[in-house]
Amino acid sequence: MHTDARIFVAGHRGLVGSAIVRQLRAAGYHKLLLRTHAELDLTDGHATREFFAREKPEYVFLAAARVGGILANQQYPAEFVRDNLLIQTHVIHEAMHAGVQRLLFLGSSCIYPRLAPQPMQESDLLTGPLEPTNRPYALAKIAGIEMCWSYNRQHGTRFLAAMPTNLYGPGDNHDLDTSHVIPALLRKFQEARATGQPSVTVWGSGEPRREFMYSDDMAGACVFLMNLPQATFDALLGSDEAVSGRFEPPLINVGVGQDISIRELAETVREITGYQGEIVFDRSKPDGTPRKLMDVSCLNALGFQASVSLREGLRRSLADAPYAQALASLA
Repeated sequence: MHTDARIFVAGHRGLVGSAIVRQLRAAGYHKLLLRTHAELDLTDGHATREFFAREKPEYVFLAAARVGGILANQQYPAEFVRDNLLIQTHVIHEAMHAGVQRLLFLGSSCIYPRLAPQPMQESDLLTGPLEPTNRPYALAKIAGIEMCWSYNRQHGTRFLAAMPTNLYGPGDNHDLDTSHVIPALLRKFQEARATGQPSVTVWGSGEPRREFMYSDDMAGACVFLMNLPQATFDALLGSDEAVSGRFEPPLINVGVGQDISIRELAETVREITGYQGEIVFDRSKPDGTPRKLMDVSCLNALGFQASVSLREGLRRSLADAPYAQALASLA
């Protein structure tokens, strides 16, 4: 991507989108097309069509999505499948009509089967049942991958799907009802320390293992992928299975290649926040998928590796949390 390219970052206020914007600006890109939800509702097909026709972006980072943890997925399954299908359908379709040179569709590691072999390879897609607690979201993201694949075959587009592992970092959602595990734990332990609570309750058994990637590392990978030489990028776009006989979707995993148990994560967060109380695991709450470790050998072979350790990323996330200073004054 040349530095004066017109680049649309859909979802630029979210965890991933805001990190992508930081990466792009740091690299000298200055024609970023950014719209808030109030300015552009991507679930509105007419509004999306008008935006692409008017602004004519050359590159698109599709980071806009309805996201959340297990509780949010259980409470709002209809919204998770509906909104994500609408957003990606409108953006991918209009990107094709607008002649976008490259599009990067951001998904999630939950697209893989609940009991997929570990670490999960791109070829594990559609090989088994999904985790039921986030199946609506996962199915929407799988549909997005198929859209990229189908548009590439039929219309000659260059649309790539990148599947990140669990992400955290600046701009994360710290609402305990809708957040993912790291921001939820950071807030719980920080609040418990500030108010002198004797224990912190963590959902599930603590036994599931998860891989976590700092959002700026993920954004770095996204910009890296979009800047690959044409032949290298095209090699990631999969093949027509009817012709090649091979299952090769336009898909690449993005992660760090190592995981940690939820129990170990909770203990690390307790240490970083300085909390001295007990950790209680509520086994009546769902664990979700037993393990979700990404095989990132393809990304690493291209020349990209994550650089921020989990411990360092947790420290940065805690310092960035909107409630951190107020709670620190109470402790």
